[in-house]
Amino acid sequence: MSRDQTIHRERRISTGVGGLDQVLQGGLPENHLYLVEGDPGTGKTTLALQFLLEGRRQGENVLYVTLSETESELRTVAKSHGWSLDGIGLFELGTIEERLNAEEQYTVFHPAEVELSETTKRICEEVDKSQATRVVFDSLSEMRLLAREPLRYRRQVLALKQFFAGRKCTVVLLDDRTSEQTDLQLQSISHGVILLERLAAEYGGARRRLTVAKMRGLQFMEGHHDFSIRFGGLILYPRLIASQNRMATPRPGRREEAHSGKPQLELLLGGGIHYGTSTLIMGPAGAGKSTLITQYALTLAQQGNRVACYVFEETRDNFLERAGGLGLDLSAQIELGNITVEQVGPAEMSPGEFTYKIRTAVENENTRVVVIDSLNGYLNAMPSEAFLLIQMHELLVYLNERGVLTLMVLAQHGLVGAAMHSPIDVTYLADTVILLRYFEAFGEVRQAIAVIKKRTGGHERAIRELHVTGNGIEVGQPLTDFEGVLTGIPVYKGKPEDLISGRVP
Repeated sequence: MSRDQTIHRERRISTGVGGLDQVLQGGLPENHLYLVEGDPGTGKTTLALQFLLEGRRQGENVLYVTLSETESELRTVAKSHGWSLDGIGLFELGTIEERLNAEEQYTVFHPAEVELSETTKRICEEVDKSQATRVVFDSLSEMRLLAREPLRYRRQVLALKQFFAGRKCTVVLLDDRTSEQTDLQLQSISHGVILLERLAAEYGGARRRLTVAKMRGLQFMEGHHDFSIRFGGLILYPRLIASQNRMATPRPGRREEAHSGKPQLELLLGGGIHYGTSTLIMGPAGAGKSTLITQYALTLAQQGNRVACYVFEETRDNFLERAGGLGLDLSAQIELGNITVEQVGPAEMSPGEFTYKIRTAVENENTRVVVIDSLNGYLNAMPSEAFLLIQMHELLVYLNERGVLTLMVLAQHGLVGAAMHSPIDVTYLADTVILLRYFEAFGEVRQAIAVIKKRTGGHERAIRELHVTGNGIEVGQPLTDFEGVLTGIPVYKGKPEDLISGRVP
């Protein structure tokens, strides 16, 4: 048996963070030394406590060795998450200031040599005494200060690693990266390295992300994974990889149609849209985009489907009030549990967390319809356009594989004419694209609807008039007597007598 096969079969232990276990594809291989790096405030202590709490839950002896924080501070952190540290060994060494102030007591040896050796000795004695199978050491920056010289510091870390190598113990070392340069040699001697980052946004809350930089002999999910720190600890949102989340049982070849309950709209769409596809509704503000997707959401919920609506642009109450004013009262379906409406704050929620919410709704709540209103708000949550397209592609592929119908709204800039443009081009990602437009005719501002694209079947090439009424939406007859409707300034090509008699749509 090869060494790689031996490592692969090593027993895994849970980190106490479900999402991290998923990234590591089962947890950490036991009885090794791991390094968790991150600037102050990134969540290292929280992650370390969750690691020990999981060990306590499984009946293991666990130990937290602290040089940088007092026992009182650790208990305060635990209390803020609703945790009790009973059953967790806490070994608090004297503060670094107290040790360094004793320099005049040493005459032959440099005080750093004496204190570092004494510190390492006391740690080893406490580990042997506690018989701990999980140990957290917080933090290496204090040992670095004691060592004063890089060579002595690395020797002490190696000595710690050799000490733990002879014991059945999994060790997590915390490092706050307060040194001027990243210590790559420290990373090289660790069995695995986990990096925590806290990114300050130009507006809104800070974003946090985790990266597994190294894990010997273990396949893991590479890349950045968003996480947040909430009451109860660190919550990690593993990056969505659509190819790894395919259904074990393929869906039937024939796609099921989803209908809006509006016959003229069904004619325009060539029979309806399909589950397992995505539909993008584009148009200027107020053209009826949200009303159209609400029409679908209500009709499909009344048919017994679970529908999850994520609202970026308005509050949940405003969304429900507006829908009710248009004859699309969602309250009954919400009470039945067929519709959920969640208000999303793009300044406070990372894209990874948003994707995680959708996955939870699909996998745990059997959601068949996902509504995103709108992509403009989702775009505001992203650092750049390129990342939005990649994440949207993975999300839509995942939802399509699960047989979910995805309805998305994209608000275009401008109102009519050549000034109309989209903040980002996502039309190639969607299977069906519906375009809404304002146009001027006979002294009135009217609305039009057209299907620009449909991958799963034929559709009308006609442009129809759209009416938003007190009973939802109504789709009129094709505007055959007009040219240039989509430009916003159409030209009437019908018969003069039709115009005079008012028989035009």
